[in-house]
Amino acid sequence: MYIERILSNSILKASKQFPVVLLTGPRQVGKTTLLQNLADQEPSKIRTFITLDDPNIRQLAATDPALFFQRFQGPLLIDEIQYAPGLLPYIKMMVDQDRLENINGGKKIRGNGRFWLTGSQMFQVMRGISESLAGRIAVFHLQSLSNSEIEKTAFGPFSTEPEELMKRRGKASPLPVSKTFERIFRGGMPALAADQNMDAERFFSSYIQTYLRRDIRDLTQVANELQFYRFLQVAAAHTATMLVYEDIARESGITGPTAKQWISLLVSTGIVTLIQPWTSNALKRIIKSPRLYFLDTGLCAHLLKWGSSETLEAGPMSGPFFETWVVSEIYKSYLNAGIESPLYYYRDKEKKEIDLLLHANGTLSPVEIKKTASPDKTMIRNFAVLSPLNEAAENPATPWSPSVGNGALVCQISDLLPVDQKNMYVPVSYI
Repeated sequence: MYIERILSNSILKASKQFPVVLLTGPRQVGKTTLLQNLADQEPSKIRTFITLDDPNIRQLAATDPALFFQRFQGPLLIDEIQYAPGLLPYIKMMVDQDRLENINGGKKIRGNGRFWLTGSQMFQVMRGISESLAGRIAVFHLQSLSNSEIEKTAFGPFSTEPEELMKRRGKASPLPVSKTFERIFRGGMPALAADQNMDAERFFSSYIQTYLRRDIRDLTQVANELQFYRFLQVAAAHTATMLVYEDIARESGITGPTAKQWISLLVSTGIVTLIQPWTSNALKRIIKSPRLYFLDTGLCAHLLKWGSSETLEAGPMSGPFFETWVVSEIYKSYLNAGIESPLYYYRDKEKKEIDLLLHANGTLSPVEIKKTASPDKTMIRNFAVLSPLNEAAENPATPWSPSVGNGALVCQISDLLPVDQKNMYVPVSYI
């Protein structure tokens, strides 16, 4: 069963404007399936699918790129491009040749959408892209399915603006806490979402083995897979917390520099994201460490050996998992729109904290996340620490400083309700 991806329209639009489209993301989140489905919708093109997972094709691409492109001509869908980075300079030459021929011929530029690429190792892929295809490529990032995709509501980027939230009223399916934690426990991997009978434990065990043996070995020298697996478990235990490399290193039995390197690996392979703190001269005594979030809560729950959604909901990590899921859903809502994530957080040395800050259109909108069905306004009291930003925004000497926008408290409430004139209680189903 194919589940429609929100990113589809953005990819098709970019394919009409750029000669190359790249879709990156972790393994098994549906990159190839998405592009193959879009290729089937192209009435005027027959797009050839090539996977570099095939060792024979990979060898040809790596050893003789010129012969590879004699054998396979466009339009092409090349899967797992990181296995043959030597193809990228040849793609650049063909793209530039297309443009030169059109300039000389006085015709409309052809060749847009000629190459579609996927890659599972973002750091390795993006390094080659920046060297070879800058200005010629549209880059998109895909994660596991969002709640909006599973529920088929197809919501756009999350916003705290009341008029945007009101548009979701009546479209969002109710998410009682038990159903919320079922979704948190199972995660958003397409294979699990499409087949409710699939064993999640077996799926994630296989997923981790594939991840360890392919992506990690390709990217770095990990001498001890068991030690790296232990590191994955420790990182999962630190989801929704401020990242302290020394703590993760100590608990994993590795050095600080190794912990830093391995966290970078998790980021580059799309397993986690780091939400950076908001910094401003108008806000004093700010903590400058990022916060760590797993991007698929099902994988995170598997690593920590939670056996069911019920035990997870009742356990001591239910709050961090709820926060992780909400942050990952909001993060995905921007990726799915082809927009760079505008997410930050706030924490100062007095331990006053705001879970998320959305920076867009000259405003900074605060978001608090609580696993409760009975919220109260004291839960957003820390929003007041942002008030100096309004003063800075009105100062002619700092016209670039953002003002404070409308805020939201995302929780298990059943309906959209106002907290006060600037803030709303937002049901978790609205994300």
